Amino acid sequence: MKKFVLIFFMVVMSCSNNPEGYIEHLNGYWEIKEVVFSDGKKREYSINETIDYIQLNDSLKGFRKKMKPGINDTYFTSDDAEAITAKIEDNELNLYYSTLYSNWKETVLDADENQLKVRNENNVVYLYKRYQPINIEIE
Repeated sequence: MKKFVLIFFMVVMSCSNNPEGYIEHLNGYWEIKEVVFSDGKKREYSINETIDYIQLNDSLKGFRKKMKPGINDTYFTSDDAEAITAKIEDNELNLYYSTLYSNWKETVLDADENQLKVRNENNVVYLYKRYQPINIEIE
């Protein structure tokens, strides 16, 4: 019985940290909630003027755009976008970004339907929450 419990626990833990499972949660609108710098200092965000929109296709290629949310599911943006390629490497989900001016990598530490946590190459960790649009009913 102890072996069964141990094996069950190991399977559950390995599934919960499966980077392939993070991919299905990346698409959509994300609002930054907190940044933890490499020295351990934190910065919390209670209000954001812009949010990130991530879109990946079945071949794990896509883009990220900065969006300025309006009311009733409207968004304003420029034509600028960062190309993304997602790759599973060494049991991690890495996002490779590319623009005309720079290339960089982020590692997805966690992702589910409500939050996204990534670490960049400078060991800065970004915690995002799923953006909830502002809807106002006018009678």
